[in-house]
Amino acid sequence: MASLPARTRYRYSLGSFVTGAFGTVPGLLLLKYLTDTMGVAAGVAGLIVFVPKAWDVLFNPIAGRLSDADMVRTGSRRRFLLYGGIGVAILFAALFAHPGFGGPVPDAIYVVVVFLLCATAYAFFQVPFNALPAELTDSAEERTKLTSVRIGFLAVAILVSGGGAPAITDLIGGVAGYRVMGLFIAVVILLATLGVYFGLKDAPVGALRPNTVSPRELLRTLAQWRPFRWLLGVYFIQALGIGTVLAAIPFFAERILGSSGYSTVLFVGFVGPALLTMPLWPKLGASVGKLAGFRIATAAFGIGLLGLLGAKVFPFPVTMVFVAFCGVGYAGISVFPLAILPDLISDEEERTGETRAGVAAGVWTASETLGLALGPGLWGLVLQFGGYQSSLDAKAAQPDSALTAILLGASILPAVLIVLGIPLLRKSVLERRS
Repeated sequence: MASLPARTRYRYSLGSFVTGAFGTVPGLLLLKYLTDTMGVAAGVAGLIVFVPKAWDVLFNPIAGRLSDADMVRTGSRRRFLLYGGIGVAILFAALFAHPGFGGPVPDAIYVVVVFLLCATAYAFFQVPFNALPAELTDSAEERTKLTSVRIGFLAVAILVSGGGAPAITDLIGGVAGYRVMGLFIAVVILLATLGVYFGLKDAPVGALRPNTVSPRELLRTLAQWRPFRWLLGVYFIQALGIGTVLAAIPFFAERILGSSGYSTVLFVGFVGPALLTMPLWPKLGASVGKLAGFRIATAAFGIGLLGLLGAKVFPFPVTMVFVAFCGVGYAGISVFPLAILPDLISDEEERTGETRAGVAAGVWTASETLGLALGPGLWGLVLQFGGYQSSLDAKAAQPDSALTAILLGASILPAVLIVLGIPLLRKSVLERRS
């Protein structure tokens, strides 16, 4: 089972269009959708974006246990992928349908409920999707190749969804723009779900070990699993920084650069370099070590974010150079943790003799979800602190304090969060994977 066919790597990686779309678009547009089409206060809007994903933090480990149990019973996780992905597609379209109940309160309640259901469906897709690399092959080298292809697909997914979604909303405008965008992303998610489901029909699965028997045993396992905890800490902090960046982009484009149309330009300038450099990071990791590569990628991302602080005085091409630095760093901090995780899962399953992939993926997904959810919530607080004026008129003037908050919150704040991952990348706990 050491050699993984190339077609399996590509078919599995189609799932990145589900994770990329759901992980990017709500963080990018949902807060602005609430503040500028429903008139919801920025702080409240940030809370609305956070609450459904906070639920996922509690639910994802449960989804992981259910996925493990289903894999042991049926020999496959594909059923969870199918039902979860279809649910995400339907509910994503509903999320941006803008019910128009007549006021910001009922409209906001609708968004909370639908987003909660959509996040739950997403857990049933993402948890088994993250668990599969540890089962598709037992070769660390093949897992790194699989991760590289997956992240490459993820970069394309972010480019399509993160660049296309704001372009659609800006082109059509208003509520109709969000509705069309929601349908477009829903179709992307549905096609990707069907592709990974049917594409993995004959793919190998891991050894059918017994499932984790109790939540207490799960907690004991995680308490003893030191390398996993440290890697998880890095991933959470950096997910928080990425979540803040995503939420900041449309505000930064419109209020700092001068046009909402720059959102798409920023995304292309970010994802393009990420896509081009994605295959280079595993080679660098093989040369200098995964931890050293991880640190270099983190530093590159931090430098790029700090450079955005000069966006109001730099020529636009200079700003885009720093955006490209962000993209290069993002590629690296995406590749390395996902290349290390399956190896840690495999080691733990060998140690315990029991299935851990789904549970570990559930906890991992919960951490990522919490970070990405806290990012927009934190950004909402930044806007609230700066005095940002929510309005049904997206072009309404903003006070200088709000503009300053947008500039600092889109550069210094996420830079600090991303770079905080460096001291947590301790060789003493990950030396086997360095």
